[in-house]
Amino acid sequence: MTIADRAILVTGANRGIGRALVEEALRRGAKRVYAGTRQPLAHLDRRVTPLTLDVTNAAQIRGAVERVESLDILINNAGLALYDDLSDRAAIEQSLAVNLFGTYGVTQAFLPLLTRSRGAIVNVLSVVAHAALPIVPAYSISKAAAFSLSQSLRALLAGRVRVHAALPGPVDTDMSRGFDVPKASPESVARAIFDGVEKGEEDIFPDPMSDSLAESWRSGAVKALERQFAALVAAEPVTS
Repeated sequence: MTIADRAILVTGANRGIGRALVEEALRRGAKRVYAGTRQPLAHLDRRVTPLTLDVTNAAQIRGAVERVESLDILINNAGLALYDDLSDRAAIEQSLAVNLFGTYGVTQAFLPLLTRSRGAIVNVLSVVAHAALPIVPAYSISKAAAFSLSQSLRALLAGRVRVHAALPGPVDTDMSRGFDVPKASPESVARAIFDGVEKGEEDIFPDPMSDSLAESWRSGAVKALERQFAALVAAEPVTS
């Protein structure tokens, strides 16, 4: 699926990867970019339509759906990362509310539009979905759950809506400011995510750190098991 002339919605579009995704979509010729943010957003490009969208707020999700005429690609990028040690249940609940249930709620709300356009969902996750990072365990738990959600959606929507999981390593954003390791730029990650969508990659590893895992993941036993389980779902045939 190409980005040019498509209608795209990005949640968490005010900074970091989300803002970079908005700019990259525009650079690639998107027809309309809906920028979902919790606070009002102004953008000079007339192709950008700001949406007030807290992914944990059901009323705001419904309001956003009413403002979107058509949609080709939904990018669930909004996320929350808390430094914790699993001593506080609230940290896990907050992380799940945004990173899992927020992704689920927005996806379900826009699914009719995506089904109509035979579009795509891109869930921006993290490599910690594969292996927990113990300094952010609640975040790791929520991203692992969101990855499982992505795999299930991929099987259940096969033939109607494509589902991609983007799995970046450390990215130079506010969310990872306290993490002292080499980081990819949000702009390079956004480019790689859209490259992966255009190439039809189910799982996108959009930076040097995560890309080092890509080949072993795609040819590994766990990915093979995912495909084996997905085959249990009767997919709707794709019509040309």
